Amino acid sequence: MRLVIARCSVDYIGRLTAHLPMAPRLILIKADGSVSIHADDRAFKPLNWMNPPCKLKEDGETWTVTHGKSGEKLVLTMAEVLHDSSHELGVDPGLIKDGVEAHLQELLAEHITTLGPGYSLIRREYMTAIGPVDILCRDALGATVAVEIKRRGEIDGVEQLTRYLDLLNRDPLLTPVRGVFAAQEIKPQARVLAADRGIHCVTLDYDTLRGIEPENPTLF
Repeated sequence: MRLVIARCSVDYIGRLTAHLPMAPRLILIKADGSVSIHADDRAFKPLNWMNPPCKLKEDGETWTVTHGKSGEKLVLTMAEVLHDSSHELGVDPGLIKDGVEAHLQELLAEHITTLGPGYSLIRREYMTAIGPVDILCRDALGATVAVEIKRRGEIDGVEQLTRYLDLLNRDPLLTPVRGVFAAQEIKPQARVLAADRGIHCVTLDYDTLRGIEPENPTLF
């Protein structure tokens, strides 16, 4: 990972245009090619970013990140570079899930047709260069589906699944791969982002998957 702290302005050029005026910012350039621009607030959320596949070209004060498929660009105008360092992080072991999430994964793998008739399991913990996909399976038509499982589904889970899908869709043996975001509870904002990314959301009933009748049965 490369960390750059610089006074810069940022312009996004594509389907939408956006401009960040000159200010000190943190620029993260990851091994997967992604580039994200951060301020000293907003927690983990970047001000702007470019997902892979993309390429960074440094031409003096102008740094241009071009997306390999859409051609959209992130143009950074560098007034002053305050820090520039690179660090080898290696392969991340991935998120260690709590007991409920781990059990949900196990149960959903055992009852994969919960996602729909004709679904079949390829494997759990399908390893990628950026961590394991919870479940990789096929739908009734034989298409590949990547499933990310959370106890509580929030925006960061959708972002995580998006990164997996970007990577999996580069594999000619798997593509096209679509995503399913599965959780006991999914926040409205996560549903909106998932829909925008073409990701299907599924609410899981833990007790039903365990074969336990709910204490207060409902019709729906």
